[in-house]
Amino acid sequence: MTDTAPVGVKYNPDVLSCLANLSNDEVFTPPDVANRLLDLLPQDLFANPDTKFLDPACKSGIFLREIAKRLLKGLEPQIPDLEERIAHIFKNQLYGIAITELTGLLARRSLYCSKYANNEYSVFKFSTPQGNICYKRMRHKWKNQKCIYCGATKSKYEREDGLETHAYQLIHSPKPEEIFKIKFDVIISNPPYQLSDGGAQASAKPIYHLFVEQAERLNPRYLAMIIPARWYAGGKGLDEFRNKMLDDEHIRELHDFPNTSDCFPGVNIRGGVCYFLWDKEYNNQQELVQVVTHTNKNTQATQRSLKYRDLDIFLRYQQSIPILEKVMSSGQNDMLSEHISPRKPFGIDAEFIKTSKLQNKPDNLKRAVPCYGKGKELSYIEFDEIPSHQDWIGKWKIFAPRANNIGTELNDDNLNVFIGKDEVCTESYLVIGAEMNLTQETATNLISYLQTKFVRFLHSLAKASQDATSKTYRFIPMQDFSKSWTDEELFKMYGFTEGEVAFIEAQIKPMS
Repeated sequence: MTDTAPVGVKYNPDVLSCLANLSNDEVFTPPDVANRLLDLLPQDLFANPDTKFLDPACKSGIFLREIAKRLLKGLEPQIPDLEERIAHIFKNQLYGIAITELTGLLARRSLYCSKYANNEYSVFKFSTPQGNICYKRMRHKWKNQKCIYCGATKSKYEREDGLETHAYQLIHSPKPEEIFKIKFDVIISNPPYQLSDGGAQASAKPIYHLFVEQAERLNPRYLAMIIPARWYAGGKGLDEFRNKMLDDEHIRELHDFPNTSDCFPGVNIRGGVCYFLWDKEYNNQQELVQVVTHTNKNTQATQRSLKYRDLDIFLRYQQSIPILEKVMSSGQNDMLSEHISPRKPFGIDAEFIKTSKLQNKPDNLKRAVPCYGKGKELSYIEFDEIPSHQDWIGKWKIFAPRANNIGTELNDDNLNVFIGKDEVCTESYLVIGAEMNLTQETATNLISYLQTKFVRFLHSLAKASQDATSKTYRFIPMQDFSKSWTDEELFKMYGFTEGEVAFIEAQIKPMS
């Protein structure tokens, strides 16, 4: 074949390598990533004619295709005849559940070389068009306008025939074991990540954990999945899943990618992604978990527990644990998280600025109160129309953006907090210290503390995305704010070593 690629561009004949960056919700898996997951498995599985594999969320069919390659080689000594070996593998060992009708066709084309498994061009001719890669159009089951299986919103996902419902078969089946009625040895997949939940802007609900939980219900010997890493410390509705993962004694390996593009080139998922191996016979309470961190093509592997001090959080960097231990053991029990407002400090939603800016002029209001929106955009609100915490008006306080890039792969590590007294804000901000009887001086000193690398590092440990809730401040101890603070003072106070300081300096950039 002639290489007609432009000069300087490497020719890649595998079309499945080009599908990895089509969506952040349903990310297609490149062949090399699929093989990394397959490398986690005991390789004798591919030399066993009885091993059965399932991809319960088929998109391109890459997992099944790469498994087929390994089986074709591994079973050659036992089944020397190629045609007989192909027939055995495709008929008895490889199974998939497509997430849409289109991906079903694509997966069959990848595995069988024909989008219809009973076609004369299929490498093994099945009796049905779907073969062992099934697709069944499912419907959501509604209760109180939400799907009881995945949480999809009825107004958005109740669709007429011919339109995709995104009601994925595995997680919408009360008895998933009846889909194939087969005991699977290996379940491996890169499932859909989220669904829009009908909330403001691009609000979405994670669903990847539902695939993990349903796959475990099928009781395989091994389970390997690629999922977003937000479950480490956050994510809507992921508290129960996170606790299950942290306590699961069968997780053998966890590979962490803080920057998604190190796993999926061209894909941007805040908080990164991970893949894991669940081994039914493994007990990580005795042998710990192999945690491998991948950053900029470098890897660092450690053997450790997924839990630290019974916290409901996974600390992705091993080097952060002794640093946090010194802070947690300092005897300071008053944490900053106790002095941070709820999600809507004054009960004002983010849309208020858009609707009020043109009509709410100070001269038109009886008692006009300045109100900050996203990016410090200013409008005004009538005092009597402020739903909550009117008593905070007139008190010195700190406004902290609800979203920041600290702890993400983005370069901006700023904590752009600012002082206010007579102002309120929308839900784009949290309020810090409103009940602390701050003066202008102590509020300024509090800001000096918040903007240290010490604070921003501890803040990053409890974050898995841009979302900065009160819980993400849980590791930050309170200080004496009659004075300002510097990193040098804080590093010395907590006895950090040169290596620990160097790690913090490497993780957190200076304020710009």
